[in-house]
Amino acid sequence: MKSWKEKLADNKGLPKIVNIEGKLRKAWGTGTCVVPAPREVDEIMKKVPRGKLVTINRIREILARKHEATIGCPITTGIFARIAAGAADEEAREGKKSITPYWRTLKQGGVVNEKYPGGIRVQTELLEREGHRIIQRGKKYIVEDFEKHTI
Repeated sequence: MKSWKEKLADNKGLPKIVNIEGKLRKAWGTGTCVVPAPREVDEIMKKVPRGKLVTINRIREILARKHEATIGCPITTGIFARIAAGAADEEAREGKKSITPYWRTLKQGGVVNEKYPGGIRVQTELLEREGHRIIQRGKKYIVEDFEKHTI
């Protein structure tokens, strides 16, 4: 089985720009969609400084602008953020100090990503260490006032 770092390094012929067609038009509208390479998502996540945050939707906007596409793919961007988080966790366990600060990448609405290494508990600890306050709404954990800290 591939490690997270190997998955991150495997571009699979990406990035590529595709036309939004068929059933996807209803959800995504018309135009073009960039399917990013995993490393492109990781590069954006790496640039988020301590105390700041980014959402998957913001990463999609950055990718769309970079590739002159209408949108960044919502599916692969989220998957590749998870892969970047897994690769960073592998590096941390190997003793590397400078890793992608994946805990600063949130889901839409400032929601903490339960699929990242260590789950909600670890993400909450890491975010609180950087001065963020996490609040629970139903089953979701949200960074309070995340918009004020988003790049």
